[in-house]
Amino acid sequence: MKNPKMWRSLDELADTPGFEEMLHREFPRGASEWTNEMQRRDFLRLMGASVALAGLGACTKQPIEKIVPYVDRPEEVIPGQPLYFATAASFCGYGQGIVVESHEGRPTKIEGNRDHPASLGATSVWAQADVLDLYDPDRAKVVTNGDAIATWGAFLERLNLALATLGPSGGAGLRILTQTVTSPTLGRQMRAIVEKFPTAKWHQWEPLTSDALRETGAETIYDFAKAKVIVALDSDFLYFHPAALRHSRDFASGRRVEKAEGAAMSRFYAAEPTPSITGSNADHRLPLAAAEVAKVAAALAAFIGAGGEGATIPPSATGWVWAAAQDLRASRGAGIVLAGETQPPEVHALVARINESLGNIGSTMTQSAPVEAQPVNQRQSLQTLVEAMRGGAVELLVILGGNPVYDAPVDLDFAGALRKVKLRVHHSLQANETSQLCQWLVPATHFLEGWSDLRAFDGTVSIVQPLIEPLYDGISAHQLLDALLPGSVRSAYDIVRETWQHDSQSGSFESQWRSALSAGVMPATGGEPASPPVSSAASQQDRPVTGGGLEVIFRPDPSILDGRYANNGWLQELPKPFSKITWDNAALVSPTLARREKLTNGDYVELEFQGRKLGAPIWILPGQAENTVTLHLGYGRQLAGRVGTNKGYNAYLLRTSDALWQGTGLTMRKIARREQFATTQNHFSIEGREMYRAGTLAEFIRHPRFAPEMGEVPEHEETLYNSDEFKNAGYAWAMAIDLNTCIGCNACTIACQAENNIPVVGKAQVMAGREMHWIRVDTYHAGAPNDPLFHHQPVPCMHCEHAPCELVCPVAATMHDAEGLNVQVYNRCVGTRYCSNNCPYKVRRFNFLEYNGALSPSEKLVKNPDVTVRCRGVMEKCTYCLQRINSARITAELARRRIRDGEIIPACAQVCPAEAITFGDIHDPRSRVSRVKARPLDYGMLAELNTRPRTSYGAKLRNPTKGLS
Repeated sequence: MKNPKMWRSLDELADTPGFEEMLHREFPRGASEWTNEMQRRDFLRLMGASVALAGLGACTKQPIEKIVPYVDRPEEVIPGQPLYFATAASFCGYGQGIVVESHEGRPTKIEGNRDHPASLGATSVWAQADVLDLYDPDRAKVVTNGDAIATWGAFLERLNLALATLGPSGGAGLRILTQTVTSPTLGRQMRAIVEKFPTAKWHQWEPLTSDALRETGAETIYDFAKAKVIVALDSDFLYFHPAALRHSRDFASGRRVEKAEGAAMSRFYAAEPTPSITGSNADHRLPLAAAEVAKVAAALAAFIGAGGEGATIPPSATGWVWAAAQDLRASRGAGIVLAGETQPPEVHALVARINESLGNIGSTMTQSAPVEAQPVNQRQSLQTLVEAMRGGAVELLVILGGNPVYDAPVDLDFAGALRKVKLRVHHSLQANETSQLCQWLVPATHFLEGWSDLRAFDGTVSIVQPLIEPLYDGISAHQLLDALLPGSVRSAYDIVRETWQHDSQSGSFESQWRSALSAGVMPATGGEPASPPVSSAASQQDRPVTGGGLEVIFRPDPSILDGRYANNGWLQELPKPFSKITWDNAALVSPTLARREKLTNGDYVELEFQGRKLGAPIWILPGQAENTVTLHLGYGRQLAGRVGTNKGYNAYLLRTSDALWQGTGLTMRKIARREQFATTQNHFSIEGREMYRAGTLAEFIRHPRFAPEMGEVPEHEETLYNSDEFKNAGYAWAMAIDLNTCIGCNACTIACQAENNIPVVGKAQVMAGREMHWIRVDTYHAGAPNDPLFHHQPVPCMHCEHAPCELVCPVAATMHDAEGLNVQVYNRCVGTRYCSNNCPYKVRRFNFLEYNGALSPSEKLVKNPDVTVRCRGVMEKCTYCLQRINSARITAELARRRIRDGEIIPACAQVCPAEAITFGDIHDPRSRVSRVKARPLDYGMLAELNTRPRTSYGAKLRNPTKGLS
């Protein structure tokens, strides 16, 4: 069986001269060059002087620096031994259970909570990066009044004066603007405020609003583990969804194949305008304009017999719709049809009818009561607030979080209306564009610094508990709202406890409270079942704008979301899943549109939509709908901190209230300007090798071992090494990566960065090919550029038993330990980089500069004390999280036992929502990793080189229907 031709970029597919030159250079241009313009003679002269001065400095007596012992040590703290606390992170207001690692009172790493239904032990890229935001030196530190530093007490005095004025009118001029709220305590406080001020109003705005889903009046909970057929209509349910982690786990369980006998997989159809993590994992993916999704839904409903007269659909969609309808009818009660929050309510109504007619409701999906404290149409809520502000009806506006000046629909002119409010208060973690227009900025506590509570997608409540005292003069949202009520302001702890003490049975609250804090889950708090009527109509403003020209769609950025993570260096430098762009956003266009408009990557275009213009650089993206232009939100920030300010273009400048997610009528004109992107798409490319192996379920059943047989693997004795060198070692650590369940979410990359102190290098260094990630996720394509198959492959160090890197190191800095791991001794490394040149997998990273030298004191707190912080001139790479191996070894030796299977989980494996990465001891035949490696799909990357990699892969399988390409 022959592997389909794989390509990583359009340049590789076209075999351009630039791509050929990059391959011949082995590493990206500039990766080895000295970037400073200093001449060689000047460099040698300065080095000579430095050596002389170093000799003199060695004779200087250094001042005495005294250390202070830990005299009064807390009982639960053992220096060097971390503690773990259950709490919850928020995704667009919805809770996701996490467990946070703390070293001597300092949070350093976030993991998922296995007992929480929304996370099941996994985390998203944003939850991993939340710990970096905790130590952000650009956080709001003190209460400010205009440009002057103030105090919390001074703010309370001014607030009480305003409230006294508003009291006689029942709070007619009081408005509170929040983001999506699922916190029971915040909801209770808001209801108390409205009770005290009956004419006050509570408004909500989330730029990633799900108003179309709210029209249904319920939360829909999907069980993808039970689904045999899945049809997603512009839905990224594996990535941009409050239950994405749960969905990924369930989806993977339906795709995992262990043996050919009785093998079965779910079948997945996806229709979408722009490639997404979810769509890239489909068996049949249909590139389709967002405006055409409603027609496809109507046609699908008609084919299935769910009512309706159907619709005229594009010819390319006919076969897709018919095949999906046939499979759904053949799997009644075992299918799922879902639409994304970007689609209008009428599409969701059609989807509800389809699921009801197929008997899916109550089988693969259930409905529960909304978990939001007050579900409202957020676009209408914000519009009402803006009209009130513009009319002078608002005297006091309290904004809890968010950044509406930046991300509100541009046609509302939120900033202009805000200026007409007499007293403006912004409660925020960072000073941003909204803070700039408010008289008072109240610094918010990070969720790792304060108490709160959150509901997950299914209604499950988690108590948010702090792990560290506030680093600055932060105030929690609960305390700010408590200031609007009678009495003195209480602590957030007392406010949150009051909520649950009131609902608890008498005499049992204390035990319930301690149990909830320990487990991270409040028992018996899931949502109530509901079967609400589904809206079949939508207001005119809910429908996307239609007209001639191109289609524009607005989507959250895969890294920095809606802009709230713009100042997070880990996420800014995380390559986006398909373009691999870092530190920027681009206007994504199809290869056909680019060819028609004579555009190449980096060309600037002027986009005009509803009379507004925006300049943006373009990126040609395979799989993009032909006449659709994708604009990612979150960039173009003017006040975001030292990392996020003035990065990319601001897509919100074209986003209007009647086209929050998509609209037609966009025009595009090429202008004389270019942008050079920092993209890793062609970095570390390997020519002519079958790195990725894929097939179909039918091919696997016919030929189970097709994957390992695609390449010739030398026999065990065919080596100049000792073939049994590690045969009698106590442990033999190894990893298996299942490409069939990997969804390409990049969570492993961020988790590795957080665990192993991997530095951020910046855009210029990424452009020079010097990014430092220890595990990269390569994206391959197969087929035509307009409609390719997508394949994702995580690539860490292979830990070869016959490692080519070890032979060439002149100082034995890279070597094997007694258990067969390929380790790096940092103190020996002299920076020759021979090992990197000799690594066929291109997974070694070199510190060309002192990337950790300019960190602020707060940024240093995020470093993992169990991992060495590397300096300039040192090579580094994946270690299989050696610090975790050693920790488990110490624990096992103290207990006089062997390390148990599953006791060691590297960061990449622990974060993976699909459980695609397995780690363990291959000397134990009963270990999970041994069983995974024994599967017929397991193969070694470049095993034909006789490197004997300890990391292996399970080949990718798809389950296409017969007759549909």
